[in-house]
Amino acid sequence: MMKNSRRQWHIPHTFTIVLVAVAVAAALTWLLPGGMFERQMVPVEGGAPREVVVPGSYHHVERQAQTWQLFAAFYDGFVRTANIIVFIFMVGGAFWIVNSTGAVTKGVDAFLVKAGRWGSKGIFRHINVNFLIIALVMVMFSLFGAVFGMSEETLAFMVIFVPLAISMGYDSLVGMGMCYLAAHVGFAGGMLNPFTIGIAQGLADLPAFSGLTYRLVCWVLFTLAGILFVLGYARRIARNPQSSPMYAADNYWREKASENSTDDAAHPAGIAAYLIFGLLAALGVFLSIREPLSAMNLHHSVFMVPWIPFCTLLFVLIGLRALQKDVRFFVLDMLLVTLLALVAGVLSHGWYIREIAALFFAMGLLSGIACSYRLDRIMRLFLDGCRDMLTAALVVGLAGGIIVMLENGHIIDTLLYGMAQAMDGTGRVGSAAGMYLFQNALNLVIPSGSAKAALTIPIMAPFADLLEISRQTMVLAFQFGDGITNMITPASGVLIGCLGVARVPYAVWMKWIYKWILLLLVVGFLLLLPTLFFPIAGF
Repeated sequence: MMKNSRRQWHIPHTFTIVLVAVAVAAALTWLLPGGMFERQMVPVEGGAPREVVVPGSYHHVERQAQTWQLFAAFYDGFVRTANIIVFIFMVGGAFWIVNSTGAVTKGVDAFLVKAGRWGSKGIFRHINVNFLIIALVMVMFSLFGAVFGMSEETLAFMVIFVPLAISMGYDSLVGMGMCYLAAHVGFAGGMLNPFTIGIAQGLADLPAFSGLTYRLVCWVLFTLAGILFVLGYARRIARNPQSSPMYAADNYWREKASENSTDDAAHPAGIAAYLIFGLLAALGVFLSIREPLSAMNLHHSVFMVPWIPFCTLLFVLIGLRALQKDVRFFVLDMLLVTLLALVAGVLSHGWYIREIAALFFAMGLLSGIACSYRLDRIMRLFLDGCRDMLTAALVVGLAGGIIVMLENGHIIDTLLYGMAQAMDGTGRVGSAAGMYLFQNALNLVIPSGSAKAALTIPIMAPFADLLEISRQTMVLAFQFGDGITNMITPASGVLIGCLGVARVPYAVWMKWIYKWILLLLVVGFLLLLPTLFFPIAGF
């Protein structure tokens, strides 16, 4: 019998795909003419200065074709994305310590046991409890993406939701969907996202977060589409787990769960755990006295909330019970308070990934101490976690080289100018479609929403006026275009980092999500059309 001469298609490594993307970016610097816009500083959002493009100022400059710089892209990308890379190492190391205690596995096991009991009682007998959990988690993360622009923060949750999804009988793609996909669906439909809507409306001279009602409708539809997509896939995997493209690769997480598997015997808390409890409780009381009400900033609306006293009380009540049962439940109590502190830090004190990384690092150290680990063991566990994150960090660094190539070659503004010119004379619907496609295409090489707003809105705003298109519609096109393709661009350090942590190859991710992304692109365009023909508040 003759052998099949066709070679079996091999999924390329994510690093390979990103390296090719860097090479393509370098090749474009040989093919496209160099060009630049003039830029100026303008006050945005209450006087905060931002560099923006001056409309009509595009001019040609000498082309800077990239040659040997291609081989320096790895270094330059590391420098550009250093904050995300360090964040990956710190969070990965911290969670490795937490995972070594068996706390997460213990919590997941207890959660699944309770979920099974719920599924046999009352109304839950008619509801798939796992599906309900997935939907609720996705709504929560979608809200985070819509309200305060959660993006980089999703990196910290991969090591929680990927193992959870696998333990529920699904795969790592479902875990990515519960957290990363949900947050970025919310980001795309973000009715209150300060990093996209806030900046874009400020640059377009629109009232801050105007048109909220229609954006809320868009967010609901986007979120519903995301939930239905993930649940539909989860249903297929639950029926036949081996049909998952990640079935073999997910053995890593299964083996890791087996290594950290918990026995039925309780792990009593030692003196160290009680000392940590007392220290954190005292700190919580001190901060509660110092800041009894936290100013939670939700886009020009400030809500005074007793967040720290609430978190302190919750920590004490749960912690006392946890210490009596099992020290691993106390570690979970610290994890819960860490997540609550993250919300307060982002909304009340403007935390970014530097502060979040420090928060998780502290949680990891305290978790090890609470379990009576020696400091030397804690450090070795931390380094093991960093080593486990090495591939993800390397890929993020290389992905940063894509932007470096385009910027150093002076062709980003050329791409922007060419796309804007292509939309001229296409009519209202055609121009709205052109703006939408333009933002989606540009997002493949410039995934930063705030940077893209500063680059494109000053050009698109007067262009929309000439075509008698509402500036609000123009901002909506920017909003959708900025968010949807974030979930597939290899230039996104967040996407590449999350895939690396979850150990999902980029090619597998693309094959899994591309049809749904195409559907979402169509939905986004259809949602633009009513703003052209109907009187909608704020538009």
